[in-house]
Amino acid sequence: MPPATPELISPRSPRVSAARRLAKRNFRGKERLFLAEGPQAVREAAGHRARGAATLVELFATLEAAERYADIIGAARDAGARVHLAAEQVIADISTTVTPQGLVGVCRFLDTPFEEVLAARPRLVALLANVRDPGNAGTVLRCADAAGAEAVVLTDASVDVYNPKAVRASVGSLFHLPVAVGVPVEQAVEGLRAAGVRILAADGAGDRDLDDELDKGTMGGPTAWVFGNEAWGLPEETRALTDAVVRVPIHGKAESLNLATAAAVCLYASARAQRAAGGCRSVTGN
Repeated sequence: MPPATPELISPRSPRVSAARRLAKRNFRGKERLFLAEGPQAVREAAGHRARGAATLVELFATLEAAERYADIIGAARDAGARVHLAAEQVIADISTTVTPQGLVGVCRFLDTPFEEVLAARPRLVALLANVRDPGNAGTVLRCADAAGAEAVVLTDASVDVYNPKAVRASVGSLFHLPVAVGVPVEQAVEGLRAAGVRILAADGAGDRDLDDELDKGTMGGPTAWVFGNEAWGLPEETRALTDAVVRVPIHGKAESLNLATAAAVCLYASARAQRAAGGCRSVTGN
């Protein structure tokens, strides 16, 4: 049972101040540490290791959360993390959410070198080019994880994947698959193509239709989907690097799909095609 009073009661504690600074990108980069908030993210972090080292290094928990999530507290301690029982005001001070869930973990960076992504010969990859919204980046990462992608690559012009909002939006998926960061888009495309991966750009103005590509059986091979900026999509120079520009068909009256929804459709289309014996056939076919 946790003690009757918390160990950390002041937001001015050096430990609390050090954790709070990780909400800012420059401090994250300097320390190579980031925050994971809430039971799902902390649970995944406690079970994750990268290059032989535990990812979770420190955990702050309210007394109530320590009781409710005793299994997570135990997993954190088993991973060698320092566990601090803290006052609710301390958690609120560290947290970047309006309604904190009582658990905030400090984690080591876990990105994978791009060369290791290529060496693994991935069959499905999400490549985020100039994606600036952290919520979108985290949600696409979650979609890629759910679709069974082997990696996510963020270009050097994309948002920091360790932004607290991106980490929250990934709902733990950040800890499930390799993520390479800071890769120039030209290098990413060149490397993936050399590894035998077909490069498809997802764009509402694409000259190829996703349904048609599925019906023709062209989607079953190793594929990397390139997703662009939320506001202006993919610039022409990026589109020119790819093997094809594919649009998700709009069958109703919607003007378009948002980035994360389009990414989910494209990634699942590839996942289905790659798993289908003999390629993907039209549902109306014989």
